[in-house]
Amino acid sequence: MKLIYKKLIDFGVNPIVAEYLSVGIMIIFIVILCLLANFITKKIVIRFITHIVNNNKYTWDNILLEKKVFHKLSHIVPAIIIYHFAEAFTYQDLIEKGAITYIIIVVISLLGSLLNAFHEIYLTYEISKVQPIKGYIQVAKIIVYVLGIILIIANLIGKNPLIILSGLGALSAVLLLVFKDSLLGLVAGIQLTSNDMVRVGDWIEMPKYGADGDVIDLSLNTVKVQNFDKTITTIPSYALISDSFKNWRGMQVTGGRRIKRSLFIDTTSIAFCSREQIEKLRNIHYLTDYIDTRQREITEYNIKHRIDTSNQVNGRALTNVGLFRTYISNYLKNHPGIHKEMTTMVRQLAPNEYGLPIEIYAFSNDINWAVYESIQSDIFDHLFAIASEFDLRLFQNPTGNDFKAMSSLHLNNHEGESN
Repeated sequence: MKLIYKKLIDFGVNPIVAEYLSVGIMIIFIVILCLLANFITKKIVIRFITHIVNNNKYTWDNILLEKKVFHKLSHIVPAIIIYHFAEAFTYQDLIEKGAITYIIIVVISLLGSLLNAFHEIYLTYEISKVQPIKGYIQVAKIIVYVLGIILIIANLIGKNPLIILSGLGALSAVLLLVFKDSLLGLVAGIQLTSNDMVRVGDWIEMPKYGADGDVIDLSLNTVKVQNFDKTITTIPSYALISDSFKNWRGMQVTGGRRIKRSLFIDTTSIAFCSREQIEKLRNIHYLTDYIDTRQREITEYNIKHRIDTSNQVNGRALTNVGLFRTYISNYLKNHPGIHKEMTTMVRQLAPNEYGLPIEIYAFSNDINWAVYESIQSDIFDHLFAIASEFDLRLFQNPTGNDFKAMSSLHLNNHEGESN
């Protein structure tokens, strides 16, 4: 600027006017230089980088481009030019502090974009589904922002940043209170990921928070769950550590969804099978081999032990509920919707006020909710319909129609007696 001032004086310009004019010319020169530098970086350098990024085989650099990492880096150039020419002005210290503050802000924004880009790149790998790092990225951002604010304050007041950092010890209690949820979330996030307790895409169930659906986001403070009615429940991250929740990932991984439901048999309909009934049930494909084998074993046993078979109480005999249980077991083993490599069992539970529970315990080979319900419904539709073939009655509490039929029967009997 002194050179400009000297040239103006040589041209005969008034010294006072020359002083202001030299400042104006210098400002215009710096502005033109900054615009030129900005034009070169954005229109030439950034375009060149974009061309290279779009024409290589890598994908991670495209994410850097999408997050505008290179664009934000270009903002540093004008600030460096202003800082370099600050000594030409009277308020050099103020201009330098302003330029450095701007550079720090740009660097903070740049680091934030880099962290976002790193997270996006990480999400392209399969390991991201097992070990999410969004919480760690958020912690890193907090550290960057805090350090950036400290550097800005230290720059503006002209003090060493270490002095400000040492003064934060007195504010630690306040900071712990302010960032309580973030600290709890950080600890919870570390435990959740290190123990592989939950992943994005897992179906979790947490009745306390009304959550029953798929995890769509894992962050530092919250876990977002999209319920099956498409509502979204937000759960604090540390709640997954302090409270219990159900994760259905095991079902999703194994490819089998459990069917566990009971039929209640009226115990008064349970009886030994007559010869006629055995012959009728023998025509059922799933029972033919079983009945032949069991009949042979029973006959051999009764002969060996000289059992008087004129009374069915003596010796061994087939029951209708036993054949029904065997039929269900064979039916499930041959059902196309049942997972053949997982547990399939038909068991008799303890009788209760509703009758004798026959429980079906099996796994469908399709975990899709709609398909699973269809398989389960088809199985029980069939079992409800076929129970009468075994002369078994399924229990249910009396309905209004039952009482109406009983009332009509009682009325007809009363009229008959009157006649």
